[in-house]
Amino acid sequence: MSKQVGPLLQRAPYRYELPETYKKGMRVPGILWVNEAAARLIAEDQSLDQLANVACLPGIVGASHGMPDIHAGYGFPIGGVAAFRTDSGVISPGGVGYDINCGVRLMKTSITVEDVRPHIEELTRRLQRDVPSGLASEGELSLSAADLRDVMVQGAQWAVDRGMGELQDLEFCEDRGAMQAADPNAVSERAVKRGRNQLGTLGSGNHFLEVCYVDSVYDDGLAEAFGLRYHTVCVMVHSGSRGFGHQICTDYVSIMLKAMTKHGIHVPDRQLACAPFDSDEGQKYYSAMACAANFAWANRQVLAHLVRGVMSGLFPGIKVSTVYDVAHNIARVEKHVVEGRPLELIVHRKGATKALGPGNSLLPGAYSRYGQPILVPGDMGRYSYVLAGTVKAQEETFGSTCHGAGRLLSREAAKKSVDGSMLKATLRDKGIFVLGTSNASLAEEAPEAYKDVSEVVSVMVDAGLARKVARLVPIGVVKG
Repeated sequence: MSKQVGPLLQRAPYRYELPETYKKGMRVPGILWVNEAAARLIAEDQSLDQLANVACLPGIVGASHGMPDIHAGYGFPIGGVAAFRTDSGVISPGGVGYDINCGVRLMKTSITVEDVRPHIEELTRRLQRDVPSGLASEGELSLSAADLRDVMVQGAQWAVDRGMGELQDLEFCEDRGAMQAADPNAVSERAVKRGRNQLGTLGSGNHFLEVCYVDSVYDDGLAEAFGLRYHTVCVMVHSGSRGFGHQICTDYVSIMLKAMTKHGIHVPDRQLACAPFDSDEGQKYYSAMACAANFAWANRQVLAHLVRGVMSGLFPGIKVSTVYDVAHNIARVEKHVVEGRPLELIVHRKGATKALGPGNSLLPGAYSRYGQPILVPGDMGRYSYVLAGTVKAQEETFGSTCHGAGRLLSREAAKKSVDGSMLKATLRDKGIFVLGTSNASLAEEAPEAYKDVSEVVSVMVDAGLARKVARLVPIGVVKG
């Protein structure tokens, strides 16, 4: 029997439906993957209206999905997943976001937390010194226009070919670190100008480098397959396409607003500006978005190279290898079965992670039997998780799951309620050495500004959309 929570109907454990009758124009229901406590909070939240608005877009199939880390974003909610037919549906920059291919790379090392803890302050300081961070940060790679065009097309391969990484890194990147749809001709000169000096930079906001270690293993077989052993030190890199991707989104939101009039599209929120996927505007945005995604993969590849340099300088002989690299903000053409029929869809994931199950042909050979590694950062005061994808996720959510803890407080609210210098001292007392560009930037990313990621992960696991592999605890953090 269904349970009513505000406008939501509980259809199964952790699955709440927002019926099409909630808002005029909804073409499909909304589905929230949450526990009851979260459902009650979200029933009063702006993200619920955003979930409904997405369900109004032309060509949407199945449902508009919200992951348990859902919160309000630009147009689409963050933690939102939606798929549209490629022949009659739309593509929307708001469904990807401004930080195109904001994502995470997890690297494992050959040393343990016992080896690192005595040196964590020095290690963290060296990482902050050698990895440019902050809003206007620029890297040492000042690219020519021709170089940047190559980065747009080649992605992470561009960096590896120049000695910044290993071929194995590419094997353990989604799409091997490059989308084939990229076309530099779809990118504006302004975006090119913003991107030329930003390759190899961390950025600001919630971007970070984190030195952490495996403190819990939940599935011995999966952990062994991913190379995650108890007390092994890992490094997590969280960054995206920087100002390059931001400008591409800005450019195409403007283009899409005009295109909607041309194509006779009406949306409940201008932030959902879109165009038919098969239109000239839709195809150009997809090609430009792919350029930004490839830039982001190249960026994380360069950042990984810089991290390796710091680690090997402090720990001679150390091995640092990639576990996986995942995109959080992206749209891809994928094939899925909907109501028994195989369809080609353009799947938007905004603050959501692809979650492929065992046997999927897109997985690297090493992970084919186990499912895709899913990287779920928490906050700098608690823990993060590594999960594995499931076949059920492919069937229920277009192969998608959560991407992080999800914010509870806005950045402004966090700065008003948290003292950055006191936070730094508190974390240090807990054995976590944190460096940021300012105390204000640390306050924005305080642990209390985020949901407890363990609750978010529990929903995904209990709903069958992911399997729990390991937990990572931070000991050193560099915030952008």
